[in-house]
Amino acid sequence: MLTLKLISEETERVIKGLEKKHFDGAKETIEKVLDLDRERRESQQKLDKNKQEANILSKEIGLLIKEKKHEEADGTKKKVAALKEEAKVLQSAMETAEKNLTDLLLTIPNVPNDQVPEGKDASGNIVVKEGGVIPNLPEDALCHWDLAKKFNLIDFDLGVKITGAGFPLYIGKMARFQRALEAFFLDEARKSGYLEVQPPLVVNQASGLGTGQLPDKEGQMYHAEVDDLYMIPTAEVPVTNIFRDEILDEKDLPIQRCAYSACFRREAGSYGKDVRGLNRLHQFDKVEIVRIDKPEHSYESLKEMLNHVEGLCKKLELPYHILKLCGGDISFTAALCFDFEVWSAAQKRWLEVSSVSNFESYQANRLHCRYRHTEDGKIELCHTLNGSALALPRIVAAILENNQTPEGIRVPKALIPYCGFDMIDEKNF
Repeated sequence: MLTLKLISEETERVIKGLEKKHFDGAKETIEKVLDLDRERRESQQKLDKNKQEANILSKEIGLLIKEKKHEEADGTKKKVAALKEEAKVLQSAMETAEKNLTDLLLTIPNVPNDQVPEGKDASGNIVVKEGGVIPNLPEDALCHWDLAKKFNLIDFDLGVKITGAGFPLYIGKMARFQRALEAFFLDEARKSGYLEVQPPLVVNQASGLGTGQLPDKEGQMYHAEVDDLYMIPTAEVPVTNIFRDEILDEKDLPIQRCAYSACFRREAGSYGKDVRGLNRLHQFDKVEIVRIDKPEHSYESLKEMLNHVEGLCKKLELPYHILKLCGGDISFTAALCFDFEVWSAAQKRWLEVSSVSNFESYQANRLHCRYRHTEDGKIELCHTLNGSALALPRIVAAILENNQTPEGIRVPKALIPYCGFDMIDEKNF
């Protein structure tokens, strides 16, 4: 969440930034934050003064008793008792103001970086880079859901039978192909300096709050109510929370972690062509990269993460472009975000396969993730970053469609050592 220091010292910039994100009532909300902060500080000051006065009078009581001034001592005791009652009221007022302030801060999105373009929705995103060659397929080219049926690779109907829509069943070579992609992505992350971890697939409420999924995306997360645990929408949540309530050493930054996980999203309200086949699922696999860095280096880290994801698209021989997201499309928690989309040749459309984001200190403030300066020992909030490297379903969709031939589906060269075959065809075993 935004720091009170930022809100109080750069009020106008914060309001303008929130307006760029089309956050309703930005000015009124920030003014309310400042009012609650004043109320909290005033209650704290009154409480401190009250306690100081009570301590002084308590010491006087002992002296008065020694001097056998019992009547004065009794009067002073009454004053102390009255101060203690007043302290209860002040303490309650301070705690109420503090809770209201925290609750309000949790509803306010991150302020976008100055690089974020204006725009109301995805139409305002800017293509900043393109790569790869768009394949020229014949008119009768099949979409990935038809290819999956033709070669018995994915059974969407069985997934519905077992669980429901959005939970496909992968078969034979496609199951192996999934494992190959996961291993390939993890190996590439390791080569780039990321330490692999295998995190839990469910998290507690504190973890969801720490990375900003709660309360913003509560309706999109699967919730096990009896245990009050949430199924993760991305490995970003458990991996970033490794560093919750930690003070890191400057010399250890940037910290780099990667993780493969299944991801679970309710995708409430999704409909139409965007949800067909692998385009939008409730359960899917993804490799996530996470960095914890110091503020002055975090945008260099972001650049390195973008280069890493771009390298994956190139090695998979996929046509891609990189979008800088505008204010109306950037996520609740991000300060700057780039999306990668790959071309799906049979569908003739771009499919999002990765978001790479710098959250600056927004998540770190929620997480209490800080670092200690080597030189002077000063403690400061870290910057957190994350990116998909990569999400499998749409990558699989694009590979199937773009590489279809009369003989079968050609496997990209980089993946052949991982899956052990160079063609997906009728021999699906």
